[in-house]
Amino acid sequence: MKVTKRRAAMLDAVLGGMNDVATLCEHFGMSEATVRRDLRALATDRRIVRTYGGAAAVAVGSHEPEAPLEERRISGREQKDAIAKAASAYIEDGDTVFLDGGTTTAALARHLSNRPSVRIVTDNLLVVGQLAAGGLQVTLIGGEVRSSSMSTLGPLAQIALSRISVDKAFLGADGVVAELGLCEATGDQSYLKECIIRQAAQVFVLVTADKVGRASQQHWTPLERDWTLITDDSVTVQQTKPFDLCGGVTVEAVRAVLSDAA
Repeated sequence: MKVTKRRAAMLDAVLGGMNDVATLCEHFGMSEATVRRDLRALATDRRIVRTYGGAAAVAVGSHEPEAPLEERRISGREQKDAIAKAASAYIEDGDTVFLDGGTTTAALARHLSNRPSVRIVTDNLLVVGQLAAGGLQVTLIGGEVRSSSMSTLGPLAQIALSRISVDKAFLGADGVVAELGLCEATGDQSYLKECIIRQAAQVFVLVTADKVGRASQQHWTPLERDWTLITDDSVTVQQTKPFDLCGGVTVEAVRAVLSDAA
C-alpha cells in the first residue's frame, strides 16, 4: 500500500476510535515503528493529536461557530454550577484570584459574591456588577470588548496583566486537549490566557465534560506547568486518560445536581 493511502486509512481508523498503537499494528499488520512514524506524520500535518501510546480521535484545525452568549448561559447550567462550587473550595480568604471570561467562570463568581475578603481580577464583564455589589474588591482588566463573550482582550489587557500577579487563576476554554492546551476562537483570546498563566501561582481550568479532549478552534494556549482540570462527572475515562498520562495535571470530576426539570 502506498504511504499516502496507508496514512489516509490510518487517519480514518483513528478518527473512528482506534486510538492505541498496539491495536493499529494488529489492524494494519504493520510494525510498531511504522505505525508510530505514520502517526507522527499525521500529527505534524495537524490531522490528529498524538497521545501517550497512540493518537486522539479529534481533528485539529477545525473551527466551530460559537453559540450565542445567551444560549451558552443556559446550557449545562447544573454542570457549570457544580464545577464552580468545586472550584470555590480552592479559594481561601485573602486570596487574589483571576476569573477568565466565560459562563462557567461567571458561575464561580456567584459562589464568591458573599466572600468580601477575596480580591478579584477579571476580564469578564458578566461578573463585575454582582461581585462589586457583594463588597468584593474587583479589578477589571481593560481593553477591547468582545461582545460575543462580554470579555475584554487585546494589547491593553495584556499590558495590565503584566503588572499584576494572582494566587489562583480560573480559566475557561472552548476546548482542552492534554498535549496542546486550551483552544479558543481568536489569537487574542489564546494569548491573553497565556499572559494570565504566567502571572498565576496556581492554574485551574473549568470546563464541562463535552469540552474535554475537544479541539473545536484553531488558536491554542499551551499549559506547560502543573494545573488542575475541573469538569463534571459525565466525562469518560477515555477523555481523561491523556491528562493522567501526560503528568502535571490533576483531574477532578464533580457530580452535577440536576433540577427537577432536567
